[in-house]
Amino acid sequence: MGDAVKVLNHPDTQPIFYVLDTNVLIHDPNALLNFEEHHVVIPMTVLEELDRLKSGKQAHAADCRQAIRAIDHILGTASPGEIEKGVPIKRGDKGNPQGKLSILMNQFPENITTLPSNHNDNKIINDISALKHNHPDQRAVLVTKDINMRLKAKGCGIESQDYQNDQLVSDVKLLDKGYIEFDGSFWDLIEEVQSERRERRTYHHIRKIDELKKAYPNQYIIDNQGLVARISQVMEDSLTLLHLDHHKLMEQEAWGLQPRDIYQAMSLDLLLDPDIHFVSLTGAAGSGKTILALAAAIEMTVNTRKYRRIIATRSTQGLDEDIGYLPGTEKEKMEPWLGAITDNLEALHYNDEDCSGSVDYVLNKVPLHFKSLNYIRGRSFQQSLIIIDESQNLTPHQIKTIVTRAGNGSKVICLGNLAQIDTPYLNATSSGLTYLTERFKAFELGGHILLQGVPRSLLAEYAEANL
Repeated sequence: MGDAVKVLNHPDTQPIFYVLDTNVLIHDPNALLNFEEHHVVIPMTVLEELDRLKSGKQAHAADCRQAIRAIDHILGTASPGEIEKGVPIKRGDKGNPQGKLSILMNQFPENITTLPSNHNDNKIINDISALKHNHPDQRAVLVTKDINMRLKAKGCGIESQDYQNDQLVSDVKLLDKGYIEFDGSFWDLIEEVQSERRERRTYHHIRKIDELKKAYPNQYIIDNQGLVARISQVMEDSLTLLHLDHHKLMEQEAWGLQPRDIYQAMSLDLLLDPDIHFVSLTGAAGSGKTILALAAAIEMTVNTRKYRRIIATRSTQGLDEDIGYLPGTEKEKMEPWLGAITDNLEALHYNDEDCSGSVDYVLNKVPLHFKSLNYIRGRSFQQSLIIIDESQNLTPHQIKTIVTRAGNGSKVICLGNLAQIDTPYLNATSSGLTYLTERFKAFELGGHILLQGVPRSLLAEYAEANL
């Protein structure tokens, strides 16, 4: 659990009480299995919040239901007395149960100070104060993704920490960019090269140098001499590079769109490659993520017919709460939230005589389906291009449930800006997009590109840099 691992391996032999907040169970419904030999505590207030949220149309309703089922599975037929003491947590085939799970009731000794009980966060903090009072010899730690709640806990003398079991990088700057840039000539660093031609492509076999010790499949190598190569195979001491012509990359086209820089060119190369099943594009607002993905998707469904349809969805704060109140069909409800898609369709046909007519033509001709995240859960999409916009607002668990919907012959494209996270309990390092990018970096059928610059406009570029 990131920082929590250090706590879990604490030399004290006495198990620690880890009290889980609601947002932790929504973030990871199986979180209670990740505290090794320690005692996991679920306050009654948390159960009430899960119960209230489980029936809604929000994206996290399914996570609440899964968390409730996980708790019920562990508690089983235990008696109230056994639950109070703690029920052993069984972890599948991992041998004997380790750790315990219990429910914390709202009971406050008269001689301890409590916060006003008009807010659920305060009730949980009061419960932990009572737990500490009743068990003075044991550590009690609040685990929550709510920074303000951690501040409240600190003010009440309660130890607290973030839940970081699925946080793979400590700094988003350490996240793989999808390419390695070299000053000067890359070939000056290579002592020996073996080249061969296969299927009208040139491949170079080289020994790993220090700069490439952590290279991954489908990473690009570029230098300021015009070299562009994609790593096609990674072995223990050597790499195979696919040579790409810089001029041809910059002239490639998808539905009339051509790349403006080498970063967009590498992105289109991944997007248009039928052998690449997963692509993630990150970058600042206006860097071209959505328009590149949309142009490539239309190209591959209308012109080359490599896919049957495009499924477009996005994570937007408030979408799932508000969509149910909008009039019309699911498509009509989704269109206001997917304005970025239609905006980019207009940009692709900006120079046409009748821009609106061209957009209408594309929407009628292209098998483009706008779907809510709830619709995607539980489905399986065959021969489809699935575009997930604003995916930085998804938790690791949510993004897993969506990506696993891809069936045979499908491709998933995740787009997002890690500097614009709107979900209150996520940050750049805990975002599902970061988690997915890091987990998939060694996937031989996937690729990632961090786009540079803001080609949208000089105004947008200045605003991104200075506001």
